[in-house]
Amino acid sequence: MKWASTVSIRTRADENVRQCVGEVQKELQRPPDLALLFVSRHFSMDYAVISHSVQEQLACRVLIGCSAGGVIGAGKEVEGMPGISLTAGVLPDVTIHSFHVDQAELPSLDGSPRPWEDLIGVTARECPHFLLLADPFTLSSEEWLSGLDFAYPRAAKVGGLASAASNPGENALFLNGEVLRSGMVGVALTGDVILDTAVAQGCYAVGPVLHVTECEENKLMELDHRPALEVVTEILNGLEPEEQERVLHSLFIGLGMDSMKESYAHGDFLIRNLIGADAEEGHLFVAARLHEGQVVQFHLRDARTSASDLNAVLSDFAGKYQEQRYAGALLFSCMGRGQMLYGRLNHDAERFQHYLGDLPLGGFFCSGEIGPVGWMTYLHGYTSSFGVLGPKE
Repeated sequence: MKWASTVSIRTRADENVRQCVGEVQKELQRPPDLALLFVSRHFSMDYAVISHSVQEQLACRVLIGCSAGGVIGAGKEVEGMPGISLTAGVLPDVTIHSFHVDQAELPSLDGSPRPWEDLIGVTARECPHFLLLADPFTLSSEEWLSGLDFAYPRAAKVGGLASAASNPGENALFLNGEVLRSGMVGVALTGDVILDTAVAQGCYAVGPVLHVTECEENKLMELDHRPALEVVTEILNGLEPEEQERVLHSLFIGLGMDSMKESYAHGDFLIRNLIGADAEEGHLFVAARLHEGQVVQFHLRDARTSASDLNAVLSDFAGKYQEQRYAGALLFSCMGRGQMLYGRLNHDAERFQHYLGDLPLGGFFCSGEIGPVGWMTYLHGYTSSFGVLGPKE
């Protein structure tokens, strides 16, 4: 297995295509089996031409991709300027099944896995792994991820939401030279391939671990039998002054993924937004459905914490998989990270290379990142989600 990744920042679409295709061809020395193409919004008028040209010139078996607010290629992050990234792999003994689905095709979440397998075209017995790219305006990604987890519980799933649009119909999804304006495109990889994942959510915990004792849908009413707003106010009053300043824009709630654990540590929580409060009733509103007995803990985020969290996640990953021979990697990073968070370019890409070495690394800045926490796959915000690929041992 061999991968190559490149990025071009020329102002003309055809020059970018020529450079990217040429560099990938030079590195791989043969047509790739799979290519991932990410194109900045600066080339919105050229999406169709770019997709078709890359597919034709590269002669790849399968091409997927999307429009992006920023692109990542050759381990470099390109933000706020024209750019095209191309990451491609030669994958011997790997079957690549590409697909496109729309929201109207969503199978029942209460039925059997069979309709999912029929729609995607791959059975769970084949042990697939998924790369997924979706349009946030036209697809309920969390419903689809829940369904894919149901149908393919052992499959790794990683990807992101197209990020080059502010209105429906403006994003582009690429599939084998075709441009689509809705739904999700993806590939299911089976055979001699592994896809290992790492998700850095970039938060640190404040206050104690708590239990939800009363809630209704996404309304958090009581924590440890006390009004939720009273509890969070008490926690915030105990913070340092600089932390209290960040609360207005950087306070989140972590949802414990395993309520049976005796203790909780870094990485045990799924981070979700707090979207409102009812001061009169003492309730909080969370961007997730809650249930009584659920374990939660409040979290804060800043650049220092995000960097520390990323280092911890990648260090753990590198230690866990140090014997694995990886060939390439993909990075799906939030639009709110990068220069906006760290004040400089290439932060997350450089940290990845520090821990995992000089693997070909491509991807894009997303409007939502897809990756696992525990055994389930979620749509995240403010995260960096990595997919690292190689042959089986």
